[in-house]
Amino acid sequence: MTTDQAQTSLEDIREALHEVMDPELGVNIVDLGLLYGMNYAEDGALIIDMTLTTAACPLTDVIEEQIGNEIGTMVDEWRLNWVWMPPWGPERITEEGREQMRALGFNI
Repeated sequence: MTTDQAQTSLEDIREALHEVMDPELGVNIVDLGLLYGMNYAEDGALIIDMTLTTAACPLTDVIEEQIGNEIGTMVDEWRLNWVWMPPWGPERITEEGREQMRALGFNI
């Protein structure tokens, strides 16, 4: 990223990440509480701290591809930092996420 190029706001990126769906649950990663945080590294790359509902999730590549599709034009470089502590739990799901899950037939 060049020094004269403004960085996309983290709020704008967070909003875009609402379009990234967990392929198994059909709810976006933000409302599922999978997004732990974001910041820009010294080299200008966006670092996304996130987790999965389980460390054994076989669909990490699908989620990474979706993230790239959503934010690839917003930032020059980004990296995922998979975080396993604290572990994800259903208490991290937002109220909007709970509504989405109930609409899909989950009892939450």
